[in-house]
Amino acid sequence: MNLIDTIRVVEDYPKAGISFKDITTLLHDPKAFRAGIDALVELAVNYDFDYILAAEARGFVLGTPIAYVLNKGFIPVRKPGKLPAEVYHYEYDLEYGTDALEIHRDSLKEGDRVLIVDDLLATGGTSSAMIKMAEKLGATVVACLYLIELGFLPGRDVLDGYEVKSVVYYED
Repeated sequence: MNLIDTIRVVEDYPKAGISFKDITTLLHDPKAFRAGIDALVELAVNYDFDYILAAEARGFVLGTPIAYVLNKGFIPVRKPGKLPAEVYHYEYDLEYGTDALEIHRDSLKEGDRVLIVDDLLATGGTSSAMIKMAEKLGATVVACLYLIELGFLPGRDVLDGYEVKSVVYYED
């Protein structure tokens, strides 16, 4: 199955000049959703890790089934004010603005190994933030996996030094 055919492209969203890759159409198609998760699982099995780390919301949609299939723990990274216990807060830049993320301070410890999973690699801001958060808490990031990579943006360069794998690649 060619997953790129199941991804809707919305021009000028969320602002002019952005070509948004909408995975809701892929998620809507049971065969495409299964193929996407299966492809990410095939990548994930190549790494030794304890937890999948993913940011809301689309990272949750992809990361939790992978964690389930591989019998790994899942650690949610949320927008500010959504986690009930003590958090580590980190602000970062997006493709089209700024944002902040939080993780429970007790979710990772020294020696834990994490795999970052997200729907999209664009500028690398969200993943870079998650890497910094995980490392601040003592964990090692073994790799970053994405359903989609926008190769014309600097995400891969921003994550230099970390292994990056993607299922669907857009060159322009």
